[in-house]
Amino acid sequence: MDSIVVTGNGPLKGQIPIAGAKNACLTLMPATLLSEEPLTLTNAPRLSDIKTMSTLLQSLGAEVTQMQGGKVLALSSHNLNNHVADYDIVRKMRASILVLGPMLARDGHAVVSLPGGCAIGARPVDLHLKALEAMGADLDLREGYVHAKAPGGLRGGTFEFPIVSVGATENALMAATLAKGTTVLKNAAREPEIVDLAQCLRRMGAQIEGEGTSTITIQGVERLGGATHPVVPDRIELGTYMLAPAICGGEVECLGGRIELVEAFCERLDAAGVTVEETENGLKVSRRNARVRAVDVITEPFPGFPTDLQAQMMALMCTAEGTSVLEERIFENRFMHAPELMRMGARIDVQGGTATVTGVEHLKGAPVMATDLRASVSLILAGLAAGGETVVNRVYHLDRGYESVEEKLGNVGAKIERISDQ
Repeated sequence: MDSIVVTGNGPLKGQIPIAGAKNACLTLMPATLLSEEPLTLTNAPRLSDIKTMSTLLQSLGAEVTQMQGGKVLALSSHNLNNHVADYDIVRKMRASILVLGPMLARDGHAVVSLPGGCAIGARPVDLHLKALEAMGADLDLREGYVHAKAPGGLRGGTFEFPIVSVGATENALMAATLAKGTTVLKNAAREPEIVDLAQCLRRMGAQIEGEGTSTITIQGVERLGGATHPVVPDRIELGTYMLAPAICGGEVECLGGRIELVEAFCERLDAAGVTVEETENGLKVSRRNARVRAVDVITEPFPGFPTDLQAQMMALMCTAEGTSVLEERIFENRFMHAPELMRMGARIDVQGGTATVTGVEHLKGAPVMATDLRASVSLILAGLAAGGETVVNRVYHLDRGYESVEEKLGNVGAKIERISDQ
C-alpha cells in the first residue's frame, strides 16, 4: 500500500494547474445514459473514481473511451444491455447511485445496489428515492438493492427536499429531463456542480431553469441528443492548493481557479491574513504575515464554507495565532483527521460536531494515517509546514480525488514523494 513522504521545505513558489471537478465529472458521466447519442466531456480529471464510474457505465453496456491522456472522455449509451448496477462496483463509490435516475427515466426500470464510499458517517439515499417517487417511480428495497420501475415513464411532479442534498438534486434533475410534464425541485442544492450538470443537460436538449438557485424547474422532453461539455474546475482541489502557500509561505498561482467557486472560503482566508488575487490565468495566493490568524469556520451547503475543505482548513489553523472553532454541520464523523494532526503536535479538542484548535508555532513530522479523501490531503498540507519528515499512510483515498498531487506540489518547491510498498 502506497505512502506519501513529506518533508518541510520552506516557502512555495510557482503555478499549479487545477483539474476538472471530480464531483462534477462523476455526475456528468451518468448523463450519457439519458441519450443514445454521444456525450464528450473535456477537462476531465484523471482519478480512480473516474475509472470506477467508467467501469460501472461499461457494465451497463455504455462505451467509455479516454482520449488525450484521460482529459477527454467520449461516452456513448446507444446499446445499453444491462440495467443492474452491481454491488461489487457500486460499493466502491457513493456517486454510483447517480445511474438510477437516468436509467429509470430512459428505459423505465433499473436495479441499483446501495452505494459505498468514504467512511464519514451515514449518508443515506432516501432523498434520492423520495424525489423519484414524486415523479411516479415505483421503488422496492430488498437485499441491498433498489428495484425501480416506471413502466409508463416518469411524470412531472413537485418535490421539496427536507434538507439540501447535492446528490439527490443531481439524480432528480437528470431523471426529470425525460419525465412527462413539468418537475419543480424546491430547496435544491445550489453547488457549482449542479449548475455544470444543468448546462450540460441543456446542451443535450433539456429544458431547465433556475439552476444555482433553490428552485429548479424542468420541462420534460421526449429525447435528449449528444453534446460536448467542459467539466467545471474542481473548487475543492482549488481550495486545497490555495492553502499550501497559506500554510508554509510563498506565493502560488492556481491556474484555472475562479473566485465565484470559492467565495466563502476566500472570505475566511482573508480574515486569517491570506491574500487572494485574481489573475488572467487563475488565482494567486500568499499570506500577508509570518503567521496566519485563527478564524472560526462553519461548514454549510453552497454558497457557504464547503465541508470538503474543512479538514484542510483545520491543518492551516493548527499553526495559526490564537484559537479557532470549526463546526461541522454537513457530515458526522468528519473529524477523524484530528487525532492524526495531534500526532504532529497540534492542539485540538473535539466535542461532537465541533473542533477547537489552539494554534502552535510549529508542527513536527510524524507517521500518520489517512482516514478519508480530504483527511489524506490535510495531512500532506500539515506535513509541508512541519519540521522533519511526515509519512502519510493509506493514501489510496487520495487517488480518488487528487491527480498527480506529488507532481503538482513538487513543481512549486515542496519536498514530497510517493513510496510504493510492493
